[in-house]
Amino acid sequence: MFRNGLEPWHLIIVLVVVFLLFGAKRMPDTARALGKSLRILKSETRALKEDFKEGHSGENDGVAHKTIKAAPGESAARQVPVAEPEPETTQR
Repeated sequence: MFRNGLEPWHLIIVLVVVFLLFGAKRMPDTARALGKSLRILKSETRALKEDFKEGHSGENDGVAHKTIKAAPGESAARQVPVAEPEPETTQR
């Protein structure tokens, strides 16, 4: 019965229901907004990957880092590095 998650006829039913709910006039606008959102997501993930690669190149980015220690009994994999901003110096 549930051997395969989604089969082609499942997708056809979903598309028909969406078409009936939103109508033909809103579908192009919805598709355009979805495409724009996906492009933004793709560019942001690419930027995060580049920042991550640059951050581990050994350069100091001016941010002090510390690691939150795991509580006794917790896995060491739960230790998360946290960036702390450096104290600001104000000139008057």
